[in-house]
Amino acid sequence: MLTQTTTRVLDPSDLDAALAVLDREPVANAFVTSRVQVAGLDPWRLGGEMWGWYEDGMLTSLCYAGANLVPICAGPRAVRAFADRARRAGRRCSSIVGPAEATALLWRLLEPSWGPAREVRPHQPLMVADRLPADVTPDPYVRRIRKDEMETIMPACVAMFTEEVGISPLAGDGGLLYQARVAELVGSGRSFAHVGRDGRVVFKAEIGAATPQACQIQGVWVAPEYRGQGFAAPGMAAVLRYALADVAPLVSLYVNDYNTAARATYRRVGFQETGAFMSVLF
Repeated sequence: MLTQTTTRVLDPSDLDAALAVLDREPVANAFVTSRVQVAGLDPWRLGGEMWGWYEDGMLTSLCYAGANLVPICAGPRAVRAFADRARRAGRRCSSIVGPAEATALLWRLLEPSWGPAREVRPHQPLMVADRLPADVTPDPYVRRIRKDEMETIMPACVAMFTEEVGISPLAGDGGLLYQARVAELVGSGRSFAHVGRDGRVVFKAEIGAATPQACQIQGVWVAPEYRGQGFAAPGMAAVLRYALADVAPLVSLYVNDYNTAARATYRRVGFQETGAFMSVLF
């Protein structure tokens, strides 16, 4: 019997109930939803555990505990319960990321035992678009990257990750996991770039998380020597066109609040701020 409020690790039999929670916020939950729709709730396939918070026998909140710790539709009581479980388990994740309010509380509760963090990004605007901009022409040279172009796209991906996160994705395992993730996106047709005549990437971005309801653009990058020359907005418009046509009716991304140039570019392409994420990096 479930007590009035309780947490537990979900199993494959809880899939429908978990998807019902995820469906309450399809944009904010796109990352976790996309994983669950592919892998279910088996921890081995999912790459982590899914914790559930029950109130009066009903599953109302989730927390994905894998490489990232992600609170989902979680109010204060659920967050406190998830923090207790995470504290007992010890830190296994490389980041905590999710809606800003829940993530901030989760970090306040975990910081005494898990801190210090390498970096805390407390406010990352969540932006959404559902149509193409009327006044930005998509870059006609932005296209899907082919499977035989891994050597072309990989240096740009590594440069973007290192610049954004502050550490190289090649550290630790020599980049095997990161290369596998890039190859997965390329193989699924969700990696896009403008490749110059010299064979080097000018602009690139990926459609990362993808569900029938919403998808998320990630890894937006312009080569340093081309910045300020007007490649970002047309490139984003091109990726947005692919996303709306082929993936989902809502396209989202989240961006660091201090990146004023990127935020201006996204607004120009039609993205509007609808909320905020927070990230804690270890």
